[in-house]
Amino acid sequence: MPSLLPRSAPAWLTDPIVDALHRGGITPNQLTLVGVAGNVGAAVLAGYGEFLFAGIVVLVFSALDFLDGALARKTGTATEFGSVLDAVMDRVSEAAVLFGLLVFFTDHGQQTESLLIFAAVVGSILVSYVRARAEIIGMRMREGVFTRLERVVLIGGALILTDILDEADVMTYALWALAVLANLTAVQRLWMVWQHSRTQTG
Repeated sequence: MPSLLPRSAPAWLTDPIVDALHRGGITPNQLTLVGVAGNVGAAVLAGYGEFLFAGIVVLVFSALDFLDGALARKTGTATEFGSVLDAVMDRVSEAAVLFGLLVFFTDHGQQTESLLIFAAVVGSILVSYVRARAEIIGMRMREGVFTRLERVVLIGGALILTDILDEADVMTYALWALAVLANLTAVQRLWMVWQHSRTQTG
């Protein structure tokens, strides 16, 4: 099953930005770390209940994930370490934002949301872990109905809508969707690995 959203931004959009970053002397790894710092800032905002600004910051700084790889390819500076750093920092960024929400909901005694955040973190880790293990056995895997891009858009959008609509249930529904769909994606990817292994041995 294909992903819900495209895996990369169109070249006409990213190329001018990548060119400007290159002229400014920005490296791919620096861009990755800036993205992490922005998401940590979003986590702090979420923890204080500043959902509108947290959502905007999440979407803006997570968009850098479209650019660091493009910048590495454009400048011929792609490295194995950069690839690993990018993947690890993606997990850190996502966990940071969810931790900020966890702080907010535990402060307000909302146990259901706190448990959903835990389930969402587990699902997020499993989605990435299955992919990493699949690549060890030579199976390239980018498919998944609810990968990081979808998760970021959901959380960022839910943060913004929660504030604009002044309706706390928006975030609760988003956390339910995140927890369920992330874990289903992990199962989906594991099933794909099983199918691949059957083909290889069949």
